[in-house]
Amino acid sequence: MSQTTSIAVHNGQAFATGDWGDLDVERFRSEVLNAVVKGGRIAALFAQPRGDGAFRLMAAVAQDSQSVLRVLATSVESEYPALAPLCPQAHWFEREIREQHGILPAGHPWLKPVRFPRRGGSGAAAVASPPPAVCGLADFFQMNGAEIHEVAVGPVHAGIIEPGHFRFQCQGETVYHLEISLGYQHRGVEAALAGGPNRRTIHYIETLAGDTTIGHAIAHCRAIESLSHTRVPPRAQVIRGIALELERVANHVGDLGALAGDVGFLPTMSYCGRIRGDVLNMTALLCGNRFGRGLVRPGGVAFDLDDPAVTELARRARTVAKDAAVAVNLLWNSPSVMGRFERTGSLAADLCRQIGLVGVPARASGIGHDVRQDFPFGIFRFAQIPVSTWDSGDVFGRAYVRWLEVQRSLAFVIDQLKALPPGAVLQPVGPLAPASSVITLAEGWRGEICHVAATDADSRFAWYKVVDPSFHNWFGLAIALRNQQISDFPLCNKSFNLSYCGHDL
Repeated sequence: MSQTTSIAVHNGQAFATGDWGDLDVERFRSEVLNAVVKGGRIAALFAQPRGDGAFRLMAAVAQDSQSVLRVLATSVESEYPALAPLCPQAHWFEREIREQHGILPAGHPWLKPVRFPRRGGSGAAAVASPPPAVCGLADFFQMNGAEIHEVAVGPVHAGIIEPGHFRFQCQGETVYHLEISLGYQHRGVEAALAGGPNRRTIHYIETLAGDTTIGHAIAHCRAIESLSHTRVPPRAQVIRGIALELERVANHVGDLGALAGDVGFLPTMSYCGRIRGDVLNMTALLCGNRFGRGLVRPGGVAFDLDDPAVTELARRARTVAKDAAVAVNLLWNSPSVMGRFERTGSLAADLCRQIGLVGVPARASGIGHDVRQDFPFGIFRFAQIPVSTWDSGDVFGRAYVRWLEVQRSLAFVIDQLKALPPGAVLQPVGPLAPASSVITLAEGWRGEICHVAATDADSRFAWYKVVDPSFHNWFGLAIALRNQQISDFPLCNKSFNLSYCGHDL
């Protein structure tokens, strides 16, 4: 029987795949829009082939104040009325739906692909013939005028960063529009996850975004554990939490150093580079790998901590806290730094909500969303970290939120090491429940990570959807550059520090 309304599930709660429902398109659209108007956020919006030439359009709307996820679905064929004109945070998702499946969100204002599909490949994205009104791969926004000029950067960059193209529409030094084109890597990770889990699955998960190994691994393993009814031991939950916060500290400290470097403030840049390495070495002490690969596994963690390791980790955490305070506080006491950070790349809270920003950029604009508090998981159900926010929405706000999180995460790590519970760290995992779905959220260092998985009748993944926080936030970077000097781009870009590979799945 078709579901007549949406259902609410908790973070990591398995449910029958049929419970996504099959609303009519207008009801689906109405419920999504109403949920967003009432303060919800689109955590995931995607389509999957139904097997008869049609598609299921599915949405998961996070309702932070209630700690529930509203799940709903509808059936569509070649098109449906777009959500984006009334719900800007849907626009990036709907562009992805168009490029992957050839489904037209009718009325969408700009249907340029968010990635660059392979030419001549397989699937609807490669063979679809969009109508003339739909944007092509090479289309860019343009401004006209005698004094207007374009600046194009990438996709090949200096150094070792991954490919991405940035095109600025400028008048003099002022940027009026930045268009960001990604998707040059053709990774195909989500397609490779279908049919799992198998021996390769955890490798794909840990390299979705290499600097977020722990965050993505926790989201994935919680999906496996929910679908297999596996209970993770308390000791493993604490070790996972410690690893997640060390990942946050390492990246935030690195970003603070990089921000210092972008304004030519070398003392903090140099110190933070070294301190970041110290934190990465703490993660290596946990599992032998500086990025945490091999640690988080379905059923718990693959490595335990003996008493000397616990003592050493606590000592290192206290040292990092002391050293980071010396290095980072130099920033706030330097007028030359603050003159570049303050009022640069500002985003108002209302705009952040409209376009669906998550993580540090949202919290720096006064939005207190944090999965660890709103949808607590693992050890965060019992030991909470205060949510770090600021209200300026500029580069300074994004930098200062990082610094607040560094301090609070290190305090959390020290406290948890003092009270590490005894017991096992890994439980055996049974077969996954057939014809079931699950949505797991985790607060990675960039923001909300969302994994959505569904099993088939044989208890394998029928499909697997990943929404990295960068997918939400790249458009926010583009908006932050409007009416800024083009010389501020490196600073704004680093204050977001988004992932190319986490976007190009």
